[in-house]
Amino acid sequence: MEAQELQQLFFRHIKSILPPNISLADEIAERLNISNDSAYRRIRGDKAISLEEIQTLSRHYRISLDRLMNIDSDAIIFMGKHAGAEHFDFAAYLEETLMNLKMINAAQNKMLYYEAKDLPIFYYYQFTELAAFKYFFWIRNVLCAPEYSKVRHFEDNELQEVIYKTGREIIKTYCQIPCAEIWGAESLHATLRQIEYFKDTGVFKKKESIELVFDQFRQLVEHVREQAECGEKFLVGEKPRGDGQNYKLYYNQVFLGHNSVLVDTDGITTAFLNHGVMSYIATRDSSFCEYTRRSIENTMKKSALISAVSDKERNKLFNLLLDKIETEREQILK
Repeated sequence: MEAQELQQLFFRHIKSILPPNISLADEIAERLNISNDSAYRRIRGDKAISLEEIQTLSRHYRISLDRLMNIDSDAIIFMGKHAGAEHFDFAAYLEETLMNLKMINAAQNKMLYYEAKDLPIFYYYQFTELAAFKYFFWIRNVLCAPEYSKVRHFEDNELQEVIYKTGREIIKTYCQIPCAEIWGAESLHATLRQIEYFKDTGVFKKKESIELVFDQFRQLVEHVREQAECGEKFLVGEKPRGDGQNYKLYYNQVFLGHNSVLVDTDGITTAFLNHGVMSYIATRDSSFCEYTRRSIENTMKKSALISAVSDKERNKLFNLLLDKIETEREQILK
């Protein structure tokens, strides 16, 4: 392929990433700090793009040049920010989550697939104390952020205000995105073990706090059960609109090994992998995304669709989950 053709291919790929209402020339001019006329000349291939400009654009749009140019390579380019222990900014962390969901929701055609070893964190945001418990555990015991490690008791954390402010917007946005989730009988396991650990190590100062976390955990599961019954996502305290089917829930009775997400937005596919509990890395590498799609589809084939259909299988899963919560509650509070 000639250099001019490669350059035109490069810009066509960038155009495919941009929302339909964004001008490619305007975008390139802004990113490279050049005039629109200069941007047009580069897009057409009339003027050669420099290596420095390729680096700037590839970094901004997260483009893997070896994949784009069909270079035989085992390298896969991932993007992501790691949650750091030093000076961890919880508000910024939630704002970035919200921004990513809004970008997905802005697409005209969109679909999200979530293979959930643990329950999708988005649902927790409707239950402030439960969400605060999850993040306090992660930040204090997994991330080991110094300022949070010094907080002795759960009741003394200051996460609720941020969760109430931004978390509500996160779950509202998530509810607007059509999705298919795959749950298993072990999807509650991590949270139940975390509650037990905090109780055994004295992080809960009050028995009432444990009861509140259990109450909200049960409410979360019961709410998702309502979503599954009607095949639609909606907020706690609201009624389903009944004007569409945007929620599919699958029950896998064997094993879900990880939390992974695949998102389709206007012909662009992105795979997200969870790592370090609180962080995600993402890639648009076509071969990796296709591999992830096949993996998720294979899991779905081995699972039972329980949203809007199959009352028996749906009741089987949710009765099992709710029984687990009550059994753990009795054991921990006895």
